[in-house]
Amino acid sequence: MTKHQQKPASFLERLIFNNRPAVILICLLISLFLFFQAAQVRPSTSFEKMIPLGHPFIQNMIQHRDDLANLGNTVRISVAAKDGDIFSKEYMETLRQIHDEVFYIQGVDRSNMKSLWSPSVRWTEVTEQGFAGGEVIPQTYDGSPQSLDDLRSNILKSGQIGRLVANDFKSSIIDVPLMESYSDPDDRSRLITLDYQKFSHELEEKIRDKYEAQNPNMEIHIIGFAKKVGDLIDGLVGVALFFFVAIGITLALLLWFTRCIKSTIAVVVTTLIAVGWQLGLLHTLGFGLDPYSMLVPFLVFAIGISHGVQKINGIAMASGETDDPLAAARMAFRQLFIPGMVALASDAVGFVTLLLIDIGVIRELAIGASLGVAVIILTNLILLPVTISYLGISKRAIKQAREEAARDHPFWRALSNFASPTVAPISIVIALLAVGGGLWYGQNLKIGDLDQGAPELHPDSRYNLDNDFVIRNYSTSSDVLVVMVKTAPEGCAHYDTLAAMDELMWKMENTEGVQSAVSMVTVARQSIKGMNEGSLKWETLSRNQFVLNSSIARAEGMYNGDCSLAPVLVFLNDHKAETLEHVVSAAREFAEENNREGLEFVLAAGNAGIEAATNEVIAASETTMLIAVYLAVSIMCLLTFRSIAATLCVILPLVLTSILGNALMAFMGIGVKVATLPVIALGVGIGVDYGIYIYSRLESYLRQGMTLQDAYYETLKSTGKAVIFTGICLAIGVFTWVFSAIKFQADMGLMLTFMFLWNMVGAIWLLPALARFLIKPEKLRQKA
Repeated sequence: MTKHQQKPASFLERLIFNNRPAVILICLLISLFLFFQAAQVRPSTSFEKMIPLGHPFIQNMIQHRDDLANLGNTVRISVAAKDGDIFSKEYMETLRQIHDEVFYIQGVDRSNMKSLWSPSVRWTEVTEQGFAGGEVIPQTYDGSPQSLDDLRSNILKSGQIGRLVANDFKSSIIDVPLMESYSDPDDRSRLITLDYQKFSHELEEKIRDKYEAQNPNMEIHIIGFAKKVGDLIDGLVGVALFFFVAIGITLALLLWFTRCIKSTIAVVVTTLIAVGWQLGLLHTLGFGLDPYSMLVPFLVFAIGISHGVQKINGIAMASGETDDPLAAARMAFRQLFIPGMVALASDAVGFVTLLLIDIGVIRELAIGASLGVAVIILTNLILLPVTISYLGISKRAIKQAREEAARDHPFWRALSNFASPTVAPISIVIALLAVGGGLWYGQNLKIGDLDQGAPELHPDSRYNLDNDFVIRNYSTSSDVLVVMVKTAPEGCAHYDTLAAMDELMWKMENTEGVQSAVSMVTVARQSIKGMNEGSLKWETLSRNQFVLNSSIARAEGMYNGDCSLAPVLVFLNDHKAETLEHVVSAAREFAEENNREGLEFVLAAGNAGIEAATNEVIAASETTMLIAVYLAVSIMCLLTFRSIAATLCVILPLVLTSILGNALMAFMGIGVKVATLPVIALGVGIGVDYGIYIYSRLESYLRQGMTLQDAYYETLKSTGKAVIFTGICLAIGVFTWVFSAIKFQADMGLMLTFMFLWNMVGAIWLLPALARFLIKPEKLRQKA
């Protein structure tokens, strides 16, 4: 870069560098306000933000939420006896204390809470005098051997074995439905949103820790959406640790790269200012950090470091021609502002496309990432060069820049062969083979979860161990698909309705992946059998309406108040993607064949219904989102370079990265879900920076009349080394996530490490090979 090659100063350059004190003062005032806001950011999430509210399944579930008690956001607490069984005075007393303790935790839907101590849990039997029944734990219970024998008898007659009581009688469950918001105990007019982290901690401290310590023979297992999210939010502490480790690694590597402590600190500090501004803006706009957007601050840091390295590298090169720090900063600004602005604009537009996905946490992630990119324009493209114009660069760094500009570099000379007529065709062939292989293996990529339990957590995590205990010891799994049967008021008791429900249950129980199905029909058939001396011949639905009315009277809780809606509960083996797809398809097929006037089978509620809806939204959005990302980035490149060939040179390496990224996810057994889908899009946004910086510098040398290989050699000496350094530096920093206690963070760490490195490789290796076939240097010289 020589002085006569520099463009005249633009209005923006004059505005910024002629008013440097004002620029710094404005940034300082913004920092004071936004850092104060950032200090108030708290982990937050909600059940509704995690689900696709626009999906028909979710809309149906919300519409009938009041009629579906215990089928929404529920926590299940299993209290197990290590030695013996539940039929002991000590066990039952501990269960009662836990029931009462949980009852008073804020956010619990107390009216629908259920355990053996709940009055709504009853037993029924047929006697010579007719039906007899009562509470499973009667008012006369006193813990004596006789009352425990009565309790055993009542449980056997209650139908709760495998549901509230384990099959081996060594544990029982407390079902705890939750409310998303509840009245403030001190001000009933004010609603408080359920704090998942606080609720999870209360379960640990007030229930698990307290009662396991109080009774060493007790072992408590807790599962449910709220507990899982609470554990994920606790993982934020680990992410913060990894963030500081990444800062330390970046600081050390930057110091090695720049040989200048002043510029190193300037890059890191301005980038941290960008992170602070982004968090402050999030809080100002009313957002918090949830388990899935916790990677955004790191992405902002990564993108900021990427652009900061380019700026410092450019200033160091300019300092080789002038001893004036201000002049060097202005020269670098003039050379790099437009490529940097285009890259950041491409990032922002790419991130905004995540808004196409109708899931709250992904949309908040899109907003957070876009805000972060916007502030980097101010901090790393403007504040950083202004700061360096005062601080300058060390003499050692300037000396190194001058020596590197003057001498030949065998390493860069070797890499420049990627642009040679001999090597370029080989690179294209290798890339095509990689595309073919990636597309072939990427067919194994699945939508949704691929494991039991909570795939976001490690298999040996406390939550997944608790979930495994429940699966092994109870007949009804924690994965429930609910089909809602809608009729006219009082219509759910009609024979035609019950017969259709019975047929649905038979179909679902004979569908692969289903454990069992339960509805009011289950109770009605048992009641009719009981009214006929327990004869199995009578375990069927009667066509006599009076008999049906009497039989369903005992199915309390299995239909709503006016008998216009009755749920069919389908218990699944797991919530793996294939299981959900298969079961939902069967239920949908039945609904389409049997829906008629006055009778409608509506999907779906339950956690499996929510998972199925989420999978369908992601499957429908994945391709659309990627097309939108690439279209947006392509348009930005096209507007900047005004060349389809140049746009292809930048975009095609990113396409290869996406294809290989999908193949890697399939190989690692990672499904496309809420946690991983944004990473695919964000990888494109981050990677485009490399290509834009490489191509803009390559084009400038081609305009000067250099051959493609010589121009690429000069590009590598300047921008190329910054791109390679940035890719390696950020990959090392994000690789620390692999050691996270949260599995999806570890998965994201691996994915981002791959994308940082492969985007860098694509820009260095494939871009010049594509330029060999697509770019005509003589046309560029004519335009110049």
